[in-house]
Amino acid sequence: MSEIDLKTFFLEQVRLFENFPADKVEEIVIKSRLATFEGNEAILETGDEGKFIGIMISGHAEISMSDNTGTRSVISQLQAGDVFGVMSLLTGDRIVADVIAETRCFVLMIPQAVFSTHILSSPKALGYLSRLLADRTRAMTVDIVTANARAVAKSSDPYALTLNSNMPGKVVALNVGLSQIHFGIYDTHDLGTDIHGIIDSADQHICHITVMVGPQNQTMTCPHFPISDLFKVMQEATQLLGDAFVFHPEDVTAIGHRVVHGGSKFSSSVVITPAVIGDIESLSGFAPLHNPVNIEGIREAMKQFPGVPHVAVFDTAFHQTLPPYAYLYGLPYDLYKQNGIRRYGFHGTSHRYVSLKAAEVLKRPLGELEIISCHLGIGASLCAIDHGRSVDTTMGMTPTDGLIMPSRSGSIDPAVMIHLMENHHMSPDELSHLINTESGLKGISGISSDIHEIEAAASEGHHRALLAHKAFCYQVRKNIGAYVAAMGGIDVLAFTGDIGETSATVRSLACQGLGYMGIKLDEEKNRNLGKIGPYAVISTDDSPVTILVITNDDERLVAWETLRAIERNQLTLAAKGEEDAPIPIEISAHHVHLSQADVEKLFGPGHQLTPEHELSQPGQFACAEKVHLVGPKGRIANVRVLGPTRKETQVEIAMTEQFKVGIQPPIRQSGDLVNTPGITLEGPYGTSTIERGVICAQRHIHMTPEDALRFRVRDNYVVRVRIEGERELIYGDVVVRVNPGFRLAMHIDTDEGNAANIRTGMIGYIEEIQQRH
Repeated sequence: MSEIDLKTFFLEQVRLFENFPADKVEEIVIKSRLATFEGNEAILETGDEGKFIGIMISGHAEISMSDNTGTRSVISQLQAGDVFGVMSLLTGDRIVADVIAETRCFVLMIPQAVFSTHILSSPKALGYLSRLLADRTRAMTVDIVTANARAVAKSSDPYALTLNSNMPGKVVALNVGLSQIHFGIYDTHDLGTDIHGIIDSADQHICHITVMVGPQNQTMTCPHFPISDLFKVMQEATQLLGDAFVFHPEDVTAIGHRVVHGGSKFSSSVVITPAVIGDIESLSGFAPLHNPVNIEGIREAMKQFPGVPHVAVFDTAFHQTLPPYAYLYGLPYDLYKQNGIRRYGFHGTSHRYVSLKAAEVLKRPLGELEIISCHLGIGASLCAIDHGRSVDTTMGMTPTDGLIMPSRSGSIDPAVMIHLMENHHMSPDELSHLINTESGLKGISGISSDIHEIEAAASEGHHRALLAHKAFCYQVRKNIGAYVAAMGGIDVLAFTGDIGETSATVRSLACQGLGYMGIKLDEEKNRNLGKIGPYAVISTDDSPVTILVITNDDERLVAWETLRAIERNQLTLAAKGEEDAPIPIEISAHHVHLSQADVEKLFGPGHQLTPEHELSQPGQFACAEKVHLVGPKGRIANVRVLGPTRKETQVEIAMTEQFKVGIQPPIRQSGDLVNTPGITLEGPYGTSTIERGVICAQRHIHMTPEDALRFRVRDNYVVRVRIEGERELIYGDVVVRVNPGFRLAMHIDTDEGNAANIRTGMIGYIEEIQQRH
């Protein structure tokens, strides 16, 4: 924008400058600063001292605040001509909301001195700013920061990490990996029964399984098993903990799945749909060893639990708040735009959990803390968490980048790879094996990737073990210092992961020499830590920075994210309004589902059903074939066959038709054929007499898991449905049937339709839930 354009813009499009003389506006601009901010970059941050107000010249930004769980609420959208940063300059308080660029933004930064002398002297400008401040304050629900601080200080569970929910039942968290499956089972009402489990299949001959509840720990072994048997194995393993802790699949209300790579596509956890699965598959190129296995676990769980919501919790999502200058590599920009080559970061579930737990321990709102989280384990990464937002992390496009790790190299000069290819003739697969399994602590020490074995060897004078240990701790310490600089301060330093929780020496060396930053470790507390509970404080009493050791609990965070994603989804669906609430009604006349054996008895050997037209439910169709039903008293002619074939033949008739054929079928759900009467079927080729299979279908609703979330029901719930029409009627005992392959529709038979003059295409509404199963 040219100088002339800028003058015109400020005079004509900025309401703050209405009635300002052109020369005064020009003077303000000259004494101010023009700045550019990239998308996702913080323009103002909570807790900063207010030093200027900003005027948007171009681009889009948002004013947002973090609640006491770190979730951001948007207060206002900013575009060209809008003003921000007013409140702190008028009140003298620190900034209470973040201003984050959504796109590239061009901003005029007016210093406090210029604001006071040139703008506050104008009554009209002051009136405009007062109205603006009042609007923003209302949007912030007045004094939300103070309210949150009080709530956090008083609450024993301010971030809902106990998973207490108004949705009773069990939430399952799954982390399906190549050689291990981690799972958590959380009762949202009985908070003392949380179960953690690890299924380790690294041994080629047998699986080792550990299950834990509280201090109780049980182990078992079993042969390798297919993923389809996972929940059966979980049930067998939990039986070791006693009857009170046995995993019962029917109790499951939701399942959360940890997914390693969500790319730039996913910035939060999401309820899984076929489209989400497709997106995860498309990102497998970034995590070829992880995403495909994650998807396998998702598909199997959705197959076995079709009636509950499934949520994908992405390892990378927490880091989607990184600004561009933190996530871009020094490569041609087109490689980022066209190929997605950038820093994504990992261990997001761990770093997010650490930030929430740290805020809980300190009894302070997450939105006012600067935290450095050190996840030190088989994989190791640091994360700078500024007011609840990840602003930098050591891992990059893959989990190999960053710190030296037990067997991974961490960051190395990329030219090293070229050297190895050219001079040592190493292939990409050989290089990948080198940097992922033969490097790090293992590669430097030459003895092990286990930190405790290295520490033992180092204490006995093993030079390379000592060198590996020093190199690891140096990189942790160096990056702690870098992240203090990146955030401009630190309130909490937290250690987690196997190494972070168990190695006092690593923690000590990582903090060594950082006292000038306010990081003061209590060596006695650190050395005598022993087995900790959820957390331990190891800083000195006078340390400005609180140093914590936090027990890693990824599965709890997956379950936490799962409940929140379901709640967000329900709110989103509810916000769509009443037009989404109606349920289409369909009248289902008598019909027959045949097994292939009966198809051939009735229509001839090798006969295949002939689809005539599709039905409302995906994959179902009406056939050209018809049969006659013959009972003790009479017959029903030309009954339509529906496809595809089933394992067992089933006949559905209306209640009034029982008198015609002379049998008394029970009211049953489709497929429930135990103790049902039989009947004879006649076809053009022959007859078939079935011993059982005749029912009157129980009225029911087909719906997808997304529909179930919207209506707040689950598979096999029983509801009452009001159907509008000339003779409006409420039908009770309507069974809800949930499956990803269904399409929303309520089915009643011809008798029920005739009773109230109901026709296919009319609309029903769920009035209430009768029974929860």
